[in-house]
Amino acid sequence: MTYQEAIDWLYELRLLGSKLGLENPRQLAALAGNPHQSLKFIHVAGTNGKGSVCAMLESIYRAAGYKTGLYTSPHLVSFRERIQVNRELIAEMEVVRLTECMQALLRKFPAEQPPTFFEVITVMALEHFARARCDIVLLETGLGGRLDATNIVTPIATVITPIAFDHQQYLGETLAQIATEKSGILKQGIPALSAPQLPEARAVLEQTGPITFVEGEHDTALTGKHQRQNAALATATVGALQNTLPIKNGTTETGLANVRWPARGQVFKHNGRKLLLDAVHNPASAETLRDVLAELHPGQRPTLMLGVLADKNWEQMVGILAPVAARVVCVPVSSERTLPADELANACRPQNDCEVVVAESLEEGLAAVAKDDFVVITGSIYLLGEAMEMLGLAEAVDEPNLNEWKMSRP
Repeated sequence: MTYQEAIDWLYELRLLGSKLGLENPRQLAALAGNPHQSLKFIHVAGTNGKGSVCAMLESIYRAAGYKTGLYTSPHLVSFRERIQVNRELIAEMEVVRLTECMQALLRKFPAEQPPTFFEVITVMALEHFARARCDIVLLETGLGGRLDATNIVTPIATVITPIAFDHQQYLGETLAQIATEKSGILKQGIPALSAPQLPEARAVLEQTGPITFVEGEHDTALTGKHQRQNAALATATVGALQNTLPIKNGTTETGLANVRWPARGQVFKHNGRKLLLDAVHNPASAETLRDVLAELHPGQRPTLMLGVLADKNWEQMVGILAPVAARVVCVPVSSERTLPADELANACRPQNDCEVVVAESLEEGLAAVAKDDFVVITGSIYLLGEAMEMLGLAEAVDEPNLNEWKMSRP
């Protein structure tokens, strides 16, 4: 099997959709020898900032000399981003080996109830981390928490980042329902920490047992107040685990100063102009981007390149972001779930009296902003990954479709 054949097989698993529930991942992990039982985990759930907090914790513990595993989703450009050891992407041949193992194990499942893409790659990641003998694994939930495939592990700490409205069709229509799903990773007797939460979400988390709500900010290489708040949460988590995973004084600061997490408020100088790339997938993250622009780029009105998925709350996102732009370029996302660019443009026009441009493709959109001094590329993470490839900011591998899935409940 080649790496491309492995990716093709994983791509086909997407057709099975994604299913909330723990029976299949538990069984698949058991068939693989329960690799997670030899590992320590910090399990992270929430709506916004999960990946950033995982990246911060990884950077801190790596700076302390620990061997780290990092499991996040979705990926920007390459599937291999999802599974990293000491921030090294999983090797192509290791993807092949693990895929062949999973193929053999999947033959032991009933044809009518096979494991899904996310369940398979979660167990692949656990086996990779166990073989690498990681000292600590930073484990990000995929969706929700209670019934997420990652919830088969017993962590040494659980972390909840800010909870907001997103994926309501799967997690519930109220903030309390969403918080209930996220809080499903919390375990009795396991340290639990949370970012500040809206009252409705906080009340749910408080009902689950002792939990520490972390206020304040901490300096970090990632930009914006929200990232300083994420850094405070990561710092408090490290402090809570000092007896389990001790680190020396100053290591937290070193880790946070060197953390990298692409396309989250990331600024590039590109052909003499400024590019800001930020993935935005719900109104709360749109508000965060607006605040970052006001804090770090005051008085500047950038060109906004925007592409969103139709199943997101894009109307509110447009209402938040369009008013800050000098002009807006609407582009389609390379996804069957994309909102047509002309429909997006029609929503932008009443929000701003600036020029609103419709591009038939991302390539056309990038050409339209090629001479603009300050461009913000935002919206779907699929769009951000494709833009990074086209702009030469990341190696082109053309694997974004692996991010596509459909959900069914158990």
